[in-house]
Amino acid sequence: MQWVVVMLLLTDAGALDYAPCRYGTSRAVFRGPARDVSGSYVAMLGGTQTFGKYVSAPYPALVEREIGQQVVNLGGLGAGPDFYLEDQAALRIAAEACLAVVQIPGAEAMSNPFYTVHTRRNDRILTPTPALRALFPQVDFTETLFARHLLTVLAAADPDRFQTVVAGLKKNWLSTMRQLLVHLPLRRLLLWLAEGMPPKVATGLVGTGPLLVDEDMIVSVLQPGTRLVTAIPSAAARAIGVKDMLFPETEAVQARGLPGAAVHAEIAARLSPAIADLL
Repeated sequence: MQWVVVMLLLTDAGALDYAPCRYGTSRAVFRGPARDVSGSYVAMLGGTQTFGKYVSAPYPALVEREIGQQVVNLGGLGAGPDFYLEDQAALRIAAEACLAVVQIPGAEAMSNPFYTVHTRRNDRILTPTPALRALFPQVDFTETLFARHLLTVLAAADPDRFQTVVAGLKKNWLSTMRQLLVHLPLRRLLLWLAEGMPPKVATGLVGTGPLLVDEDMIVSVLQPGTRLVTAIPSAAARAIGVKDMLFPETEAVQARGLPGAAVHAEIAARLSPAIADLL
């Protein structure tokens, strides 16, 4: 029998109360209110966008209203595949859903042959591997705490050797995504969140979508029963900026890098009919 733990959290002035909760024996904290996971539900996996930081009604909640089916928001701040693969309780909840939606992660947000990431904040680096130190002996890794920052440093240090890292990250993305998807229900959606469609080839750090993920990589993990939904925000929704978001003044920079309420509404509008069709 599944159970939930509801947690109390004091919030700063101007911050949202995310009603944080835990499911079962999972050590991860999810956005609430907690949902009943003893019956039928849709599970949504993803990072900070899925969690819905700074918006009062993230797209999992909006989809729930639209389809009339419980939606369990399993999004985690800075989460990638390792977030779930290292948390068997959360993975079990996702596996027991009638349908799963997975926000496509960047190739940098998971442990790989060049560095390991934090088990819950997958955007943060724990340590570079000996292979990376050997490939970039001239780089001081002491201040590269985040994966994107590390890749920027490597690209500047030696563009040619950086392409070796890129190839390794892309190969690792394919392996890790397949490992995650095999644990999920047969009905599932991959969600591409970006300001443009997946690129034909992703070789560098430019672009606004999941880092180093391209069209061929996505097609490679679209197994039977898996569909792709692309959610590209309209110019009107993007123009709203942070005006429909709630955040402490000290976090304005972080808020500008995340989707606002209007974008979440558009994501839900794209997801809801696709989910209803599969259900």
